[in-house]
Amino acid sequence: MAYTTIDDPSAHFQTLLYTGNGSNPRNLTNDGNSDLKPDLIWCKNRTDAGTDHILTNTTLGLDPPNTDSLLSTNSSGGVNTPNPTYGYVSAMLTDGFTAVAGGTNGDNFNANSKEFVAWQWKANGGTTSSNGDGSVTSTVQANTDAGFSIVTFTAPSSTGNITMGHGLGVKPDMVITKSRSGAYGWWTWHKDLTNQTTYYLGLNTASAETSESNMWGAGMTTSTFGMNSNASTVTDATYVAYCFAEKQGYSKFGSYTGNGDATNGPFVYLGFSPAWVMIKNTETAARPWYMFDNKRRTFNANGLFLRANTADAEATDQAIDMLSNGFVVRPDALGSFGTSSINHSGQKMVYMAFASSPFVSSTGIPTTAR
Repeated sequence: MAYTTIDDPSAHFQTLLYTGNGSNPRNLTNDGNSDLKPDLIWCKNRTDAGTDHILTNTTLGLDPPNTDSLLSTNSSGGVNTPNPTYGYVSAMLTDGFTAVAGGTNGDNFNANSKEFVAWQWKANGGTTSSNGDGSVTSTVQANTDAGFSIVTFTAPSSTGNITMGHGLGVKPDMVITKSRSGAYGWWTWHKDLTNQTTYYLGLNTASAETSESNMWGAGMTTSTFGMNSNASTVTDATYVAYCFAEKQGYSKFGSYTGNGDATNGPFVYLGFSPAWVMIKNTETAARPWYMFDNKRRTFNANGLFLRANTADAEATDQAIDMLSNGFVVRPDALGSFGTSSINHSGQKMVYMAFASSPFVSSTGIPTTAR
């Protein structure tokens, strides 16, 4: 039996909770078993509605407003649409990052007395390389051990299928793309969408999966991911893409079919105890991207979520149970909210998940159940 190669997922992914204090700058330290110097930070003010999700990474650079760094998953805007004067990350630390507070109205990183969450992934320490595997040269920062890469590229002005190298060495299971230079959506590919080359989801929307001819060009391979430079106004734009490939005991990208039960939905086997799970209904419109983690709610039912496609504060109208080897969908565990968002009967939900601990370690030792 093959076991995980990642005994400590905190070396590659961590969630940090903190309370803003308005100080400038402020060094924040992770609390996982391993030190983690992040390359991608996804931060959200949990307290205030109307405060954007913010993504920043070491490939695009830090220190706004002088570099093209900030993007928001709840907006179709380009880089720095989340106003840098509202706060930003100025440095990645050996085990954390430095947050700079902005104005009190809409502060994204360190507003006084506000509660924040920062989800963090490790790529390659900010070191990038030019990749010529595709028809368009890309800049890649890859962590092949954990199946994660940050890719930037410029789509050509000509139309047609294009490919870009992703640096993972295996076929990706999920690719999230965003135009940095225009107000285009967060076009997202997942291996369990209805069709691998035409269907996509928008991370910034609650829409169901949508079909567009040749959206992903020739599709995904072990060395490249495809797009069509005429699809959804890709042409002549600068892009960033986050590419993910499954790693046993650390990450999982899959789907399940809802059974419509309010408190006893499907059990989804992951092969690890999840630290973070994001779920999206692919078939019904107006169903958000639900994000759960094991830090903001440390017990089951875990019903404290954020929505990737909205600037809303935390809410509690959907829930899952996080177990030692996966999760159980329990949408109505906390009240009469209904099942259609993450457990609509007969409909497909896709998910992405990262581990807090593998179900079985590299030496074959089972982990402790939650």
